[in-house]
Amino acid sequence: MTFLTIVPFWVWIAVSAIFFAFGEFISKKFALNPGWTIFIAFLIVDLISASAWIPAIFEKNQLSITGVIWSIISLIATVLMGILIFNEKLSLVHLIGIFVGLISVILLSL
Repeated sequence: MTFLTIVPFWVWIAVSAIFFAFGEFISKKFALNPGWTIFIAFLIVDLISASAWIPAIFEKNQLSITGVIWSIISLIATVLMGILIFNEKLSLVHLIGIFVGLISVILLSL
């Protein structure tokens, strides 16, 4: 299983978070226009996201840190998707929360 560590931890986290955010995009599309094709696409994208998580946790071997970093990166990716694609608006409190989240990723990765 050490072949999984060839790709750096951050790459696995990024891939997992990006596919998670894409799954959120698909779930929003599903909510707007339900259908089996969109639902199946969501399952596939979510499976890819979860599959990329496994090597990340294998390499880092710290659930608390890896989980928090993944959560914040996927949250930011999801927020950006909501803003850029669905034209959702953020309040000042939301922006402060995202900024604090970024600081926490930096501190957790030290």
